[in-house]
Amino acid sequence: MAAHVATARSKARKRALDVLFAAEARGLSAGDLLDQQIGEGEVPNNPFTVKIVRGVVAEAERIDALISAFAKDWTLVRMPAVDRNVLRIGVWEILDGDVAAEVAISEATALVTELSTDESPSFVNGVLAAVAKDVAKG
Repeated sequence: MAAHVATARSKARKRALDVLFAAEARGLSAGDLLDQQIGEGEVPNNPFTVKIVRGVVAEAERIDALISAFAKDWTLVRMPAVDRNVLRIGVWEILDGDVAAEVAISEATALVTELSTDESPSFVNGVLAAVAKDVAKG
């Protein structure tokens, strides 16, 4: 398997994950944490990071409903926090349509391969593939 090349967008996704994960761990809104970081001069170096975080926050209810619908035998609360937030980014990217669903799925799978459990890549891949199929149906 080829090594994952860290593109600017891949790094932006990782930074967005950091914001979403930290906000959840602290019991804050990801949008508020992002605003706080920007206010403190910790501006993400890629506008795509801001777009992802704001998009996930804006579509949170729909995103979580889709994840819940396709995460067989897993509730959002039971999932590892990394997986839950990577899934949120992946679903948002699929809904946003700026990149092909296959790219969103591949990027999400790469993130959890690097940062989560051994079971996470196949789980994330399966959930996002099901979401992409459902979204494509309209």
